[in-house]
Amino acid sequence: MNAVLRTEALSKRYGDFQALDGISLALPRGARHALIGPNGAGKTTLINALTGTVRPSAGEVYLGDERVTALRPEHRVRRGLARTFQINNLFPELTVLESVLLAACQRTGAALDAWRALEARRTEIESARAILRLLKLEGAEATRTRDLAYGEQRLLEIALALACRPRILLLDEPAAGVPRRESVALFEAIAGLPGDLTVLFIEHDMDLVFRFARRITVLVAGTVLTEGTPQEIATDARVKQVYLGRAA
Repeated sequence: MNAVLRTEALSKRYGDFQALDGISLALPRGARHALIGPNGAGKTTLINALTGTVRPSAGEVYLGDERVTALRPEHRVRRGLARTFQINNLFPELTVLESVLLAACQRTGAALDAWRALEARRTEIESARAILRLLKLEGAEATRTRDLAYGEQRLLEIALALACRPRILLLDEPAAGVPRRESVALFEAIAGLPGDLTVLFIEHDMDLVFRFARRITVLVAGTVLTEGTPQEIATDARVKQVYLGRAA
C-alpha cells in the first residue's frame, strides 16, 4: 500500500500523561477511515499532531514520502492536508459564497482584494460554486452563515477546507451537535466527495461510522487497540468491552 498519510510510532506526552503512545497509522489514497474510542482516548490529539498544531514528543508524520513532523500547519495545508474542528470557526456575517470565495482567494493569493474586483476573480468564484454544488449548498449561496441550519454550517466548514484543494481531509467530529436527520445528510455529502480524496474522521455515532467508513481504527488510552473493516470492528470482543457497549 502506498500511503498518502502515515505515522510511525507517534507519541505525545504532557508531563506524566501519555496522550499518544506509539501510534502507527497508514491511509491510502481515497480512504474513508474512522477514528473511534472512548473520551480521552487521544483521537483529537492525533488529529492535532497530524496537522501540526501539536508537536509530538516522539515519532514521525509523513505526507506521501515526505517527512512533515516539524512543518508548521500552514505548510502542511500547502502540501494538501486540510481539517475541520469540533467547534465551527466561521464568519457569521459573511454569506456562504463569500466565505468559500474568501478561502479560494487566500489559496490563490488574491486575498481580500477579491471584494473590489469580482470580475477579475471569475476563476475563484467558479471554484467556490463548484464546491458548494458538490456539498449541495448551491441554494444557500446568498444566505448569511449565522442563518444556516447547524448541519449546513458543518458542511460549510468542509467547503472551506475543500477550497484549499486538499489531498487529505481530516474531520474532527463533523456531526457533533447536529440533529440526527441533518447528520445523515451531512455524511451523505461526505460520502459524495471525490473518490481520490483521502478522508480521516472522528465520530461517536456508531451508526454513521459503520455506514460510511471502510476501515476503522480504535484508540484506547492513547494506543491503537485494533484496526479493521466495520464488520471486523463490530464483532471484536475487545472493542465491545471497552467501547461499543458503552457507545450503544
